[in-house]
Amino acid sequence: MSASARPATARTEPRGRPFINGNGGRPRGPKNRSTLVLAALSEGEKNALLRKGLELALRGDVTMLKFFLDRMLPRDRLITIELPDTLSAEDGVEALDRILRAVAEGAITPREGADLASIVQKHSAAIETEDLVKRIDALEAELRGFKG
Repeated sequence: MSASARPATARTEPRGRPFINGNGGRPRGPKNRSTLVLAALSEGEKNALLRKGLELALRGDVTMLKFFLDRMLPRDRLITIELPDTLSAEDGVEALDRILRAVAEGAITPREGADLASIVQKHSAAIETEDLVKRIDALEAELRGFKG
């Protein structure tokens, strides 16, 4: 392949200036100098910084308000929806129907409905698997009866 025919991503020389032999660069884990300085400054002032941030948020600073609310409010909400007992795979269809109606009525969000539906589907799949195992065991026992 000629030099002009090489893909644009192919490099013939290393990027940047290579380290001299024996120097592998900065070891893993050390912090940047600015991070260390900030940590040293804020170590003794954590309470004061927190108090100041809360003051700003309470005065209406939208950025600080969002910062605190994002950390204080739960990400998920507790929802209540009446679902049938799922003792068979067919019961899962009724549960999915109720979830769909709850989303359509606005009782739960589409995302919450999708999460619930996923749980119901996995539970139904587990029930189906259990049923299949029982059927296979019964068939194997029947076959052993014919052989013996």
